[in-house]
Amino acid sequence: MDSGDAFGFSRRGVLIGGSAAGAVLVNAGPVQAAPATGDVPTIMPVSLEVNGKRHDLRLDTRTTLLDALREHLKLTGTKKGCDHGQCGACTVMVNGERINSCLSLALQHQGDKVTTIEGLGTPDKLHPMQAAFIEHDGFQCGYCTPGQICSAVAVLGEIKRGVPSHLQEDIVAAPAASNHELRERMSGNICRCGAYSNIMEAMLQVSGESA
Repeated sequence: MDSGDAFGFSRRGVLIGGSAAGAVLVNAGPVQAAPATGDVPTIMPVSLEVNGKRHDLRLDTRTTLLDALREHLKLTGTKKGCDHGQCGACTVMVNGERINSCLSLALQHQGDKVTTIEGLGTPDKLHPMQAAFIEHDGFQCGYCTPGQICSAVAVLGEIKRGVPSHLQEDIVAAPAASNHELRERMSGNICRCGAYSNIMEAMLQVSGESA
């Protein structure tokens, strides 16, 4: 007796039934996935003043300021490094303060004044910080340099305004910053090539000139 008879079915019956069910699925064609919900992008108008020029854009609300600058305004001087706010390559200035543009949504900056590396100087008229970086070889591969320069300019602005360092409470801001203070304030900008000492020399030069 088939061992399955005690339960009201046989092994042969199970095999036949399984084959029939498989044939039905094959003939029915591929199973259609349920339509995704909640992933339809929302497009909204965004107005930004970038390097002194107003730009009216229509962006997905999930667009970061970094992607708005690079992909929509074609200002590719601002670099995408880690895309997690850890390397500083994407640093720009918003209303005079430095931010990691990869961590900020473009929509958050409606009407704000954004300054990128392209807005600091031109080949014919360099910003003092750009000129100091060249003089002191403050770069090697150059990938982090736009973020380094934007951050450096903003750091000297912070010191000039008397904004205390948030990195160490015992650091006192002064018109002419110390090497130690500049290093602490610039610690969020990573240089894989290790040009830190040259960057500090450039910043100390500009800091001394503006003191």
